[in-house]
Amino acid sequence: MPVSSRRNRTGPVVAILAAAGLGLLVLPLLGLLLRAPWAALPDLLVSEAVLQALGLSLGTAAASTVVCLVFGIPIAVLLSHSVHWNLVPRRLLRAAITIPLVLPPVVGGIALLLLLGRRGIVGQWLAEVGVTIPFTTGAVVIAQTFVAMPFLVFAVEGALRSADRRSELAAATLGATPAQTFRLVTLPLVAPGVAAGAVLCFTRALGEFGATITFAGSFPGVTRTLPIASYLAMNSDPDAGVALALVLLAVSLVVLLALRDRWLPGVVR
Repeated sequence: MPVSSRRNRTGPVVAILAAAGLGLLVLPLLGLLLRAPWAALPDLLVSEAVLQALGLSLGTAAASTVVCLVFGIPIAVLLSHSVHWNLVPRRLLRAAITIPLVLPPVVGGIALLLLLGRRGIVGQWLAEVGVTIPFTTGAVVIAQTFVAMPFLVFAVEGALRSADRRSELAAATLGATPAQTFRLVTLPLVAPGVAAGAVLCFTRALGEFGATITFAGSFPGVTRTLPIASYLAMNSDPDAGVALALVLLAVSLVVLLALRDRWLPGVVR
């Protein structure tokens, strides 16, 4: 048997464990589809509450994605250059970016509230000039940005690390400024990574729940996003809750399926 064929073979134990793992990922979603109230779904999806939550979710997720792009790309550049730093500051920088990924979202919401709330470290000064952030639509965007930005940063950092940097050196040799090199050479080189990070950022922001409900609350038309509306509906109208969950699932699937394979993390083309 050729060496390549032997390398591509999967042992029975690995195959069984992989199938069980895929079952844990897929079966809950299949259960959602099987128990969905398909007959009543059209009426549920055009209800005012669903449309209101959907519009708010899409708008805030798009806004938080733009914020992540503005601040996340420079952070990714800094992180990619940190390989030349000393060990401690390099690890501290990576830890600071990674924390929102491993931190329970509710804890993130509490941290935002303690920072920007009316009695928070910064929020008390903002309150004195009449600026209130918690329990507003802006608070939803901030909460979504907090939990979603690491996805963009790591996607762009991976693209920067794998990009051929000789074009940047050539541009610098020809007299381009660092800003010109970044705008005209670096960004086009890492465009697939930026696109993948932006899409993952958008879908993560769209599904954010814990930090949002803690920091922004649940006010219809103001802070009640699709995940919050779905959770609340499960207590009073389970069919509406399932319908909202299906909307979230459908939007996430459409976004991810629209990505090229080479833009997805872990896929090599």
